[in-house]
Amino acid sequence: MNRLRVMTTIKCLQYFTLQGCALRGHDESTSSKNRGNLIELIKLLGEIIEINDTVLENAPLNVKYIAPSFQKEILSIFGSRVRNKILEEIGDSKFCILVDEAKDIFNKEQMTIVLRFVNVSGLLKERFLDIVHFKDPTAVTPKKKICLVLSRHNLQICNMRDQGYDGTSNMF
Repeated sequence: MNRLRVMTTIKCLQYFTLQGCALRGHDESTSSKNRGNLIELIKLLGEIIEINDTVLENAPLNVKYIAPSFQKEILSIFGSRVRNKILEEIGDSKFCILVDEAKDIFNKEQMTIVLRFVNVSGLLKERFLDIVHFKDPTAVTPKKKICLVLSRHNLQICNMRDQGYDGTSNMF
């Protein structure tokens, strides 16, 4: 039963991730009419494939596999797999970085890093690599963060051929 619960949640997360949909709702309590996309889809699947007696309220409290921390962990795994495919696609090729800096909804500085490269078929590709949060918006911090991200993903700075910045008032 645990395997069925985990796989149901993972498949739902995979679906919403591919569709670019939000997972959670404003009110996920059992009395809510709309508990968010993830829980509502799990309920629907439970009805369709007749597993209602094993998911959500009918599951033991500690094995529902719908907690935000579980969702984040699964999404992190998805992100790592996608990032690994992107890095595999780049290999040792030359690349450019595109960086955009902005404040998020909590007024924290964040920076997105996108890679631009030509794949083995000769097609120009742009792939999102990472999002980085930082406190100090001076030029030194973004530079250090970019170098750390590239290093963490084994991308050699000597292979970087260009840099583009949008929304970054303090850069190199």
